[in-house]
Amino acid sequence: MSLAESSVSVFTDEEEEESSSSFHGRYTLWIKEALDELPHNFTITDPFLSGHPIVFASLGFLQMTGYSREEVIGRNGKFFQGPKTNRRSIMEIREAIREERSVQVSLLNYRKSGSPFWMLFHMTPVFGRDDGKVINFVAVQVPISGRGHHRKVRIGSGFSGDVSLDHSELVFGSCRREVCFGSFVHQDPALPVECDGDDDDDEQGLEDWEHCEASESEKLKAAEAINTVLSTLTRYSELNGALVCGKRCCFRGADCLSSSLVISLGRIKQSFVLTNPCLPDMPIIYASDAFLTLTGYKRQEVLGQNCRFLSGVDTDSSVLYEMKECILKGQSCTVQILNYRKDKSTFWNLLHISPVRNASGKTAYFVGVQVEESCRNTENNELRPETRQLSVVGAVRVAVRSLSMVTC
Repeated sequence: MSLAESSVSVFTDEEEEESSSSFHGRYTLWIKEALDELPHNFTITDPFLSGHPIVFASLGFLQMTGYSREEVIGRNGKFFQGPKTNRRSIMEIREAIREERSVQVSLLNYRKSGSPFWMLFHMTPVFGRDDGKVINFVAVQVPISGRGHHRKVRIGSGFSGDVSLDHSELVFGSCRREVCFGSFVHQDPALPVECDGDDDDDEQGLEDWEHCEASESEKLKAAEAINTVLSTLTRYSELNGALVCGKRCCFRGADCLSSSLVISLGRIKQSFVLTNPCLPDMPIIYASDAFLTLTGYKRQEVLGQNCRFLSGVDTDSSVLYEMKECILKGQSCTVQILNYRKDKSTFWNLLHISPVRNASGKTAYFVGVQVEESCRNTENNELRPETRQLSVVGAVRVAVRSLSMVTC
């Protein structure tokens, strides 16, 4: 069994179905046929599914790697990597995902057969046009021909020099550790070979790998492929009414949170909203699923609104004034207020509001945590509402500070 094959574990039908459903939920059912007609090697991933899996793989990509579509959908792209994949390149890709930006790097990946190959990896985010959030990443893979390249080769400890490499040598790369895999590359018996099994030296060998640089024409080819895929996704999202675009567009003046922060906030199961005091009228920029369930509103009806939209004719104005004063002073407060759901029914809301500061200590957001009064004592073993609210505030603060959010 090859190295690449040994890294492939069986994934469940549910995981594959979730990936497919997520992809087709954004576009029309004809998107797969349209993408299959494209000649490029590319994958599409969903950062909101657990493990950031591949939700589409082109026919060209499958042919290039030797995998079937069933073996790829639902998997994270890291399973194409191997022992000689450069860690710095992987960290560069991860950082680009975290920052929701494009990236282009040379990368050594592995086919299903176990053979390594160099490629130009060009990845870019796809944004929802209605709310400006990242919904997918498109990654184009262009094989690097290597013609005319010169690279430093380090074999054993007795030779180091610049030599011309043909294509077969480039796809396998060259470093001291590679000599230990003698079946991969033919070596000149006159050159010293040293395989002493020193793990530290092997690890250093991996770090010392030099990239196979792509040509300008290969970089242009990758950029053109990205534009073609984005154009196709845009066209088919328009047919489905869920528009996407290649550039971030904020929704109704609301702040655009990174997908990393949204995912972290999504793990908090309590009812809460996040507002941005740096924007006019301090709009809601995040609403939890529990908040939507409590109030009956859809997310697109909430984002960009000031929290006062929950108030009604019988809401005590003195409580609203108290909340406003605490916000202006940058202080926390807990109040009991009569709020209105979308269907106009009322509920008593035990509301806790607290500032959320960034890494520099400046107030970046306010979090409002809601507990319906009628549900506060439904279970004897349930935590006190105040304890649950403080727990939510703490979790939000950790999520914001860990991502070093840049605010006004």
